[in-house]
Amino acid sequence: MKIRQNLIRILTLLPVLSSLAVFAAAGAAQKGEYILFVGTYTEEGSKSKGIYSYQYDAQTGKVTPLGLAAETTNPSWVTIHPNGRFLYAVNEVGNYKGSNDGGLSAFSIDRDKDGHPTGKLTLLNEVPTHGADPCYVTVDKTGKYALVANYTGASIAVIRIAEDGSLGIGSSVMFHTGHSANPQRQRSAHVHSVDLSPDNRFAYVDDLGIDGLLVYKFDDSKGTLVSNSSKYATFDPGAGPRHFALHPSGKFAYVVSEMQGTVTAFSNDPATATLQRLQTVSILPKDFKGEIEGAELKIHPSGKFLYASNRGDGNSIAVFSIDADNGTLSPVEYIPTQGKTPRSFEIDPTGTRLFVGNQGSNNIVVFRIDQKTGSLTPTGQVFDQASPVCLKFLKIE
Repeated sequence: MKIRQNLIRILTLLPVLSSLAVFAAAGAAQKGEYILFVGTYTEEGSKSKGIYSYQYDAQTGKVTPLGLAAETTNPSWVTIHPNGRFLYAVNEVGNYKGSNDGGLSAFSIDRDKDGHPTGKLTLLNEVPTHGADPCYVTVDKTGKYALVANYTGASIAVIRIAEDGSLGIGSSVMFHTGHSANPQRQRSAHVHSVDLSPDNRFAYVDDLGIDGLLVYKFDDSKGTLVSNSSKYATFDPGAGPRHFALHPSGKFAYVVSEMQGTVTAFSNDPATATLQRLQTVSILPKDFKGEIEGAELKIHPSGKFLYASNRGDGNSIAVFSIDADNGTLSPVEYIPTQGKTPRSFEIDPTGTRLFVGNQGSNNIVVFRIDQKTGSLTPTGQVFDQASPVCLKFLKIE
């Protein structure tokens, strides 16, 4: 009798359990869904009109092009506000809309009736960047300031962000001076990137023109940068440091150098932002002959692997394993990106796939990441995209 009663209860609960399973599956799928925003070059013969977007399901790997998100000039670097509601894009030109500076554009990220991002953007406003040819922008952890690197202007500008996401006036501007070994590329300073420490206290600034990595103190209550001359890391003459990445542990930092085609590893003291050089390794195989142009580097979310791209003749990504104890790098492989000029790439937030933007061949190529070795395998997914040069993911909440 009890067995029969229990069986009846189970049968009665089946529709409820089925509904719960469907609900759980839907929730899991939503947890793995993202919008991928792609910044591009729109000038010099490009067919691009601005920023584009894609929808990405990390569980299935499905990628759906959503088209033009917003029309804007040369959005060569984009970043997303910590609250996920706004996106900022540099306008990499020397005289944006009649000024002697480049531009920074603020957009709100459009949402549907359920509050999910649609992949479309609405322009809020545009401001000058206090320097020519801005090539990098990041937003501080408070969401109150955007920090911009001006390549030709050789400056770092801090620009206020209002509560509605729009941009205000600059609160601090720091200029670099100097030169280095290469008479064509390093006759003057060229600020290439600016990244903030997790505690928001320090700004790490790569300068290609002077072969230096400068560390500034950042005051997020005032939006000001303070020079710290003792915090200065140097590179080989003519290296051309370009982009910076901090290890998830905070104990190590890495810089890819454009002209030398190398990655330099540093130890990092999170309390003082003191960097000590550990190692410099090539991002190309020993027998490589051809043009070298290091471009991008990223660390896997696990902290186990580092990736760096060469947009020169190699058109490749170098994969390195990271020693957890001392932060040094060991080569795993060098893999072609199935396109030309891999100026930028991005690892999805789940760490399962790597998306490469091949600027010269106008496409985005997707690779699967081996979680044990870090090696890359093409998924066969290739998307036509004019002049992709920056990729950023936004989680669909």
